[in-house]
Amino acid sequence: MKKLGLAIIGSGATSIYCLKHILDNSAVLKKQFNRISIFERSKRMGYGMPYNPDTTDLFNLSNISSEEIPLLFQTFADWLRNQNRQDLKKWHVTEFPIEDSEVYSRIALGEYFHQQFLVLMDKLQTAGFAVEEYTNHEILDIEINDKNNIKLIAKNASFKASKVIIATGHNWQHNDKPASGYYDTPWPIKKIIPKNDAFYNFEIGVLGASLSAFDVVSSLAHRHGKFTQSKKGLEFQLNKEAKNFKITLHAAQGWLPHLQYEQEEPFREIYRHATREKILSLRNENGFLKIDSFFHSVCRSALQRAFEKDGNKEMLELLTDTKFGFKDFIEIMAKNHEYLDSFEGMKKELVQAKDSVENNKPIHWMETLDDLMYCLNFHAEMMPAEDHLFFKKDVKPFLMSVIAALPLSSAKILLALYDAEVVNLIAGRVRIIEDTNIKETTDIEISKADNKTIKKSYQLFINCSGNDNINVDTFPFQSLVKSGFVKEASAKFETVKKLTDLESTLGKDTVWKKNNEVFLNIGGIAVDSAYHIIGVNGKTCSNIHDLSFTHTHGFRPYSYGLQACLATSLIVVDSWLILEKNTNKPKTIEEVSKIYDKDDDL
Repeated sequence: MKKLGLAIIGSGATSIYCLKHILDNSAVLKKQFNRISIFERSKRMGYGMPYNPDTTDLFNLSNISSEEIPLLFQTFADWLRNQNRQDLKKWHVTEFPIEDSEVYSRIALGEYFHQQFLVLMDKLQTAGFAVEEYTNHEILDIEINDKNNIKLIAKNASFKASKVIIATGHNWQHNDKPASGYYDTPWPIKKIIPKNDAFYNFEIGVLGASLSAFDVVSSLAHRHGKFTQSKKGLEFQLNKEAKNFKITLHAAQGWLPHLQYEQEEPFREIYRHATREKILSLRNENGFLKIDSFFHSVCRSALQRAFEKDGNKEMLELLTDTKFGFKDFIEIMAKNHEYLDSFEGMKKELVQAKDSVENNKPIHWMETLDDLMYCLNFHAEMMPAEDHLFFKKDVKPFLMSVIAALPLSSAKILLALYDAEVVNLIAGRVRIIEDTNIKETTDIEISKADNKTIKKSYQLFINCSGNDNINVDTFPFQSLVKSGFVKEASAKFETVKKLTDLESTLGKDTVWKKNNEVFLNIGGIAVDSAYHIIGVNGKTCSNIHDLSFTHTHGFRPYSYGLQACLATSLIVVDSWLILEKNTNKPKTIEEVSKIYDKDDDL
């Protein structure tokens, strides 16, 4: 069994930013460990699942511009400018000059991260670290034998480490049923692409209208027709041999994503609109940070300033009413995004979005809201269970539609397909009908807003609802669960005192009682504010950090994207430098928020 120092499981963006922060603090951290081992389950090191050519497709866009990507050694745009045209064409980068504000293919971004990773490896070794790379090494389990003895178990080998970072990223369960045309996730996307240049001459169903759903639409459309630029804009011509090809998106609310907008500050900042002291002072007598208090004391004034800049007098007036709360705000802004036909609505928004981006006109309220929710996310351990439920049910779906913006180039592709009558959208909640009989189709039931239900049958149905979140029973390192080093993340109810008030609506497995207090399992595993895993005894494992968003989605409900990869990495590495080491007492938000306050990149 080989002995290691620091072991990092995963080699994607989170791992890369961790390594960069280790390099930046190498003089101090070399005293804690001098050997770094990186484990990657695929054959490619330093890409990450969304950008790996084995996972994604030539026609999938990265959804983030160079100016929004946290800096490594060279910006993405500058790196692209230094590549030869032959390689750029191979990565589907075909429009020039390269722009800092433009989005490019995921494959191109993956190559960028891979090259930055290689630079990191060289610089870490120059700084005095021994660095080992293990490709095709999926860590199947983790065991803890004693305080400083962590065992990583791969298929044909095991390793001992003194410190571990879990940075595994997406973890799709792959409950596909190819015989009935059902795919539980679109990844790797090659599995849904027709073989041997064949065509799908039938209607295809897609669950979700997310950015991943657009990846599916783009990949399939490019193989069933041709996009051309005319005076009218981008147009799509369906291949004559694919005349029955069509894609139907299914979205609960019938919403399509908002479009890319210009930002005054492309990087989020935790304390942009309130100080650390202000946020901590908002806790009530029971120690809770209520979303209502956060909205009234922090969000209201910040949004007023934003809407004043945007010239939106109606929202400015509504926000002056102290009875106007966050729920009211979401309902009003959601209605502004509702259209009888979502594609026609997108056409209207495209005019505003183009004006925003091309003429450098920020949409201040969207940027401000994103900042505010980013701040709340990094203090979510202070929220009561009631607010976790509200955030999950009402706030997050709104944010993921409004803030997880679709690039303008992607919107043009989608609208070209709509005009060609190749794509449409059906609103309503979808239930996949389980059938014990072997069928060649996937049948679904759609519950509409008017309580009516309709049924549809698809030869190909692709689930793009983002179903990769992990709970304790699906946590990949089950020995940690069985030995009590990992438990489910939970939050305490402030007002509810009886289980019977909740069991009928939330389920007996979701709510529980201890010492006359009622708790909610919020999803994912329990970690402290410095991302140490927390066991059933309430103590942390001081040498294991879990930075995977899919593992900590309950604790950090609005962590997504490359900026969150940067933030979580910074918090962990800074905790090694600043906070007390080798203690099993969970690190509190009071301690870790000092890191937020001190580090300029947070």
